[in-house]
Amino acid sequence: MTWTFSTSLDDFRAQAGAALAARPAQNTVLLTITHRLAESGLDVFGSTPPVFGWWRAEEGGPVEGAFLQTPPFDPRLSFLPEPAAAELAVELAAAGAGFTTVNGVGGADGAVRAFAAAWTAATGTEQTVRFEERLYRLGRLTDPPRPPAGRHRLAGPADRELVIRWYREFMAEAGVELPDVPRAVDEKTAAGGLHLWEDGGEPVALAGTSPVLVGMSRIGPVYTPVEHRGRGYGSAVTAAASAHVLTCGATEVLLYTNLANPTSNSIYQQIGYRPVEDCLVVDFRAR
Repeated sequence: MTWTFSTSLDDFRAQAGAALAARPAQNTVLLTITHRLAESGLDVFGSTPPVFGWWRAEEGGPVEGAFLQTPPFDPRLSFLPEPAAAELAVELAAAGAGFTTVNGVGGADGAVRAFAAAWTAATGTEQTVRFEERLYRLGRLTDPPRPPAGRHRLAGPADRELVIRWYREFMAEAGVELPDVPRAVDEKTAAGGLHLWEDGGEPVALAGTSPVLVGMSRIGPVYTPVEHRGRGYGSAVTAAASAHVLTCGATEVLLYTNLANPTSNSIYQQIGYRPVEDCLVVDFRAR
């Protein structure tokens, strides 16, 4: 088995692009990250350059897995056999901080567990689960069981400050980070990827959509402020955003949920989403 490491986005896309596109659901995060790096620049996630890797089961064979890391964020694994994930951990540990700093890892449950076991064995660190996720794919889109009042519209420049505030509130609740929220909001608004649900002329819920790549688009974030919850706005804006990307050519519409939130796992299934796989984000720390 062979891992190749690089700091070149062009090389990564040339070598691993076909493997990522072959499984767009399982590789949705890597596909959208590489697209954003290509569109917005290698500094879009931070000042430290990203690193990439791709894996072949045998020398000269096809690429069958990959990873990328955009510091300060942790490595994200593609669809990957568990032995390859373990080998990646050993090789990154051997490369040391001179190549990249690894404080955690995310991806499909089995691959992450294999990476984490090999990493902790190689480095003497401990692992803790930050959160468990479930990836869903849209089957047949249906209306929410209790459609709320209001309507869907795309966010525009006039919504900028509200959407930035909601993004920050969402991240605080979800325990996720984004280094430059205003930049992310501006780019997503310009691309038509921010959706609002309005009731009585007032925005009450938000959903984001990623660009359609190899037929795939992912919903997220989805956020309803506390004062507007319990009225079905989140389901409505998610359904409307899903319908929108279907009209834009998406053949696979995806979203992640936190398994610790039974409400979100229930409401998305009510509008047609079905489980694909469980995922995991793990942190490492010194003993």
